[in-house]
Amino acid sequence: MAGDSRVLMDHNMEIGVTPAQVKKLPKHLREAQISTERTHLISDPAKKPRQRYVQKDGKCNVHHGNVQETYRYLSDLFTTLVDLRWRLSLFIFTLVYVVNWLFFGFLWWLIALIRGDLWHADEEGWTPCVENLNSFVSAFLFSIETETTIGYGYRVITEKCPEGIILLLVQAILGSIVNAMMVGCMFVKISQPKNRAETLMFSHKAVISVRDNKLCLMFRVGDLRNSHIVEASIRAKLIRSQQTKEGEFIPLNQTDINIGFDTGDDRLFLVSPLIISHEINEKSPFWEMTMAQIEKEEFEIVVILEGMVEATGMTCQARSSYLDTEVLWGYRFTPVLSLEKGFYEVDYNNFHDIYETNTPTCSAKELAAKLREGPLLPQLSLLSPEPKMHTFDPLDHLSQLDPLSPDEDREERDFGGDRGETNGSAAALEEPPLVDGLPD
Repeated sequence: MAGDSRVLMDHNMEIGVTPAQVKKLPKHLREAQISTERTHLISDPAKKPRQRYVQKDGKCNVHHGNVQETYRYLSDLFTTLVDLRWRLSLFIFTLVYVVNWLFFGFLWWLIALIRGDLWHADEEGWTPCVENLNSFVSAFLFSIETETTIGYGYRVITEKCPEGIILLLVQAILGSIVNAMMVGCMFVKISQPKNRAETLMFSHKAVISVRDNKLCLMFRVGDLRNSHIVEASIRAKLIRSQQTKEGEFIPLNQTDINIGFDTGDDRLFLVSPLIISHEINEKSPFWEMTMAQIEKEEFEIVVILEGMVEATGMTCQARSSYLDTEVLWGYRFTPVLSLEKGFYEVDYNNFHDIYETNTPTCSAKELAAKLREGPLLPQLSLLSPEPKMHTFDPLDHLSQLDPLSPDEDREERDFGGDRGETNGSAAALEEPPLVDGLPD
């Protein structure tokens, strides 16, 4: 029996299929409900640490240095103020108001000084420009009261001061402009949908496995909030250095990864977690890459999820990335959606979980060529080029098999039973049940 198993393992390796190990079933199919982070148990191959282009939390790891034309930031002052850090924004917000009040307070004090109100305010019959304004502090307080329209009623402007009336109009207009700009900046900064992206999740790993006889690159996205992302769409970029045929070196070249743009699958209805799939075909950059080549390559896959926040209508963007060490060959995602009484339940404990599955180690190009020639293994229904029917005629099925030589027929009889034990799940899928009542 042990010798038969080794023969089958060698046969699997020759055709480019990873040996079947103990398969990790989805959580709801396992008897022991143990919550473990299985993705952390997978040992990444020892590779030189690579600098990320986009962090896992979506921040771009790019710094702009030696910018000579700094005046361009002042040409778009509003955006510059919105993009500042919070502590710097609050400092500028406070500074602008204080400087504005001090400036107009100085002008009110200067008018009182020129008119002589500071020395003759207590004399009978003297009409000052502003009543009860006898120092710079009182002028500063009058400036605050005027611009904020507090109006305590203790300091008031008189009609015998035309220059004060003009200054009052100027301060009211400029104060409205300052209020509009600063309050607008704070409102836009507070209502920015950056924090909305914190509740949009991406799986820790991306996987490659077979779907409908084709190799596919897959990752999972989910939304934790009940308020959904409207008009959600997703796209992906492959980031890697490239050298042209002319010898030009292009660092961090960006290549589109088709995840359903031509079929509309890139537009998502993100109510529950979705597995985003990229079919590795002739137009894919992974078309000629085998499992061994992907392990040696250095690349980064950047995924971008965009949509409008349902509550505010503002556009939100969430980003994440997968390094070459985070793309695992021969795995699938554990299901997270289950049907409960009257509703569907999402178990986010399994959101990042994956389990191993039989997957060819050859490239998608080689797999397509082998599938055109015929099925790779009769036991692996997932590699069969045509779907199997539930009912069939045993005589027709036997007549379609290739004739075997006497030696091959003897080996088939010797090892036939052991193959069903070694790869029992695939064999069960391959051999449909016989229908009662078939003629002998």
